[in-house]
Amino acid sequence: MRLALFNKGRLGLVDGDDLIDVTDQVAGADTAGPAGALQRCIEAASDGATVPFELDGRTRIPLADAALDAPLPRPGKIIGAPVNYSDHKAEMEYTTSVADLGVFLKANSSVIGPGEDILLPYSDKRTDQEGELGVVIGRITTHVSADDALDHVFGYTCVLDITVRSGEDRSTRKSFDTFTPIGPWIVTADEIPDPDTLDLRCDVGGTTRQRTNTADLIFGVRELIAYTSSVMTLHPGDVIATGTPAGVGPLAHGDRVVLDIEKVGRLEVGVDGSRATPYEQRPGRRDR
Repeated sequence: MRLALFNKGRLGLVDGDDLIDVTDQVAGADTAGPAGALQRCIEAASDGATVPFELDGRTRIPLADAALDAPLPRPGKIIGAPVNYSDHKAEMEYTTSVADLGVFLKANSSVIGPGEDILLPYSDKRTDQEGELGVVIGRITTHVSADDALDHVFGYTCVLDITVRSGEDRSTRKSFDTFTPIGPWIVTADEIPDPDTLDLRCDVGGTTRQRTNTADLIFGVRELIAYTSSVMTLHPGDVIATGTPAGVGPLAHGDRVVLDIEKVGRLEVGVDGSRATPYEQRPGRRDR
């Protein structure tokens, strides 16, 4: 299944070029709160409840007429995997990888959905796109083995891990509001039996910058879940961004960023630099 949020929080099942509104078929979805109706669906599934969506006779809404939201507007955790492709390690001239660095956290307030804009914070600091496969956890997960890791996955989505190239800690540079576009929907795990075989492409301004296959991950999806769950307990709806390949580059006002992942979907967002300010004018700066 492909499950989406649309029209300010409605839960829809994507069927071809249509959306079928199934909000009323998930208990509590109408009052799901800021985490969203899809989060409630994931939690219901984690409790062993089945959600047998009844689709016969229900109104279909053309996808082209629906305003898609981020499928998880406020995940419990967003976990990033730094330097998880060897070609990205080479282009950034890093001496370490995810195997040395571990994982990091991004603020869940940084999430936006399809069609929204990344807001560039600084006019004189480079802000890069990083296209990544996102893994959505389906149940409480702690110290799971790599062999069993995929049993704990609800589904997959597209994630853009936007990054300012400044001197702050990695979590700060990646946690600005709008710095985690997610979407356009979540594809349930049964549709993707092997997430380590997916083609990924990221275009900026109509030019392809990143092209890879998730087979090239240093920590594949299974290993990444196993490692992360050895550090922190994962909960239903947590999102793991699996890392970015080579080809990261600066974003500019007016750019369109398109992330396309095989079997998952196509996420497109804009870039707005109209409110960017000089780095030296950032709040809290002190002369040294």
